[in-house]
Amino acid sequence: MSTATTEPAEHGSSEKNVRTVITSSLIGTTVEWYDFFLYSTAASLVFDKLFFPTADPTVGTMLAFTTFFVGFVARPLGGILFGHIGDRIGRKRTLVTTMIVMGLATAAMGALPTYEQVGMWAPLLLVLLRLFQGLAIGGEWAGAVLMAVEYAPPGKRSLYGSWPQVGLAVGLGLGTGLFALLGNVLDDEQFLGYGWRIAFGLSLVLVIVGLVIRLRVAETPAFQQMRALQGTARIPFLELFRDRVNRRNTLLGLLSRWSEGAAFNTWAVFFLTYATGTLGLPRNDVLVGVMAAALVLAVLIPVVGRLGDRHSPRTLYALGSALFALSVYPAFLAFQTRSPLLTGLVIVLVLGVVHSVIYAPQGTLYAQLSPVRLRYTGMSFIYQFSGIYASGLTPLIVTALLAAGGGSPWLACGYLVLTGVIGTVASLLIRRDDLHFDTTS
Repeated sequence: MSTATTEPAEHGSSEKNVRTVITSSLIGTTVEWYDFFLYSTAASLVFDKLFFPTADPTVGTMLAFTTFFVGFVARPLGGILFGHIGDRIGRKRTLVTTMIVMGLATAAMGALPTYEQVGMWAPLLLVLLRLFQGLAIGGEWAGAVLMAVEYAPPGKRSLYGSWPQVGLAVGLGLGTGLFALLGNVLDDEQFLGYGWRIAFGLSLVLVIVGLVIRLRVAETPAFQQMRALQGTARIPFLELFRDRVNRRNTLLGLLSRWSEGAAFNTWAVFFLTYATGTLGLPRNDVLVGVMAAALVLAVLIPVVGRLGDRHSPRTLYALGSALFALSVYPAFLAFQTRSPLLTGLVIVLVLGVVHSVIYAPQGTLYAQLSPVRLRYTGMSFIYQFSGIYASGLTPLIVTALLAAGGGSPWLACGYLVLTGVIGTVASLLIRRDDLHFDTTS
């Protein structure tokens, strides 16, 4: 399906302006993901003790992961809300709003009283702030990717679209790295008492830096031309489902996302609890391993993104999903050795290397699935709605399957392999002729 008429032939943007756009997208997503994954790390290591204390540690962990899941339920609502604003008003204004909401919600989490201090108000307030986090991230990701992709020259869209993806790796590395540092300089009582709050409070500093850069960026040329030639969609979400090609692309996008969401939330979220709880590995060793994996991921994402301009984002995404499916059983087999060194090396391999092949081309691939006038809404809906089952439920499902298997991980591994197969098949079923621009041209 050709849509050449909706794509700007020339961006007319200076090289300096394009660099500002890329920097803005990268720093913006870094701040957003730092905030979001602070919660996942705290849910694995802190919140079960401070906000959901129970006699059974497994129950406390499940409750903490349930609030983690709440954020993923809010994300589709945020995606539809901010996607509508982004497709109607513009990418830039929407992104400024999402960053402010995310930063304030995260900083407020760091000031919350615990269950011991205020009883049930503590988890209720935590859930409320988690909802605001979910709404904000629901509108952030697609806009940040679009700012990069819609400024990119032909032949470099996959590379440009990969740069906002680096923000996930950097944000994860900053969050886990700061937790590891605080855990190293503070004892357990100090860390649980106030140490974790420092990491949440620093969000305000990062938000100020991100806003200063983001406010300097102009609206994307693609959106400006679309608004001038076609006019914006009246209700983008409804229009997304009126066309047969858009419906098919959306469905396949939702299914393809299963592999990436399950992979990341297994290695970056569930693994923290599994390694420290079930395997009994030192907390700081585990955090350092995840931080190292995040750094490798950050380095490899633009490398793989460049490959996407040669071999297509769809092909790379399918390859990454298949590699995830193939790596699950060997990874968990290696974890059973309980060797901190081997476990750290494996997590670097599966999260740092394999996941880069899935995640780097994802933004550009999903941008290709919708026309410009529906793109913010389409990308947000695919990424955020799939986050409910692909991402948010993964720690809960894997934890439950681990318990059902009596501590053996093989049932959980079977589920994860299935998600990898689904992601591979769905991405291969996306038709090249149905894409809305060609990143290999």
